[in-house]
Amino acid sequence: MPRGVRKSPLVKLRDELKDTQDSIEQYKTAIKTLQEKEKQIQEEIKLEEFKEVSTILEEQNMSLTELKELLISKAEIEQGS
Repeated sequence: MPRGVRKSPLVKLRDELKDTQDSIEQYKTAIKTLQEKEKQIQEEIKLEEFKEVSTILEEQNMSLTELKELLISKAEIEQGS
């Protein structure tokens, strides 16, 4: 029984090239999506860290200005050492 025309080596190679190019595009899209997700997660981490600092400030009855002054004075002391 005839099965149809066989593909030539050139046609097979072109098909393989097309499949490879399609795969590359899919991976590029996946990488871009993952990079956007990475940025979003990093922003969420920053927000959670700020929430923790805010909670500590409230527990210590400190203002943000007082914390800033404390950190600056500590940095100046360490630089002087």
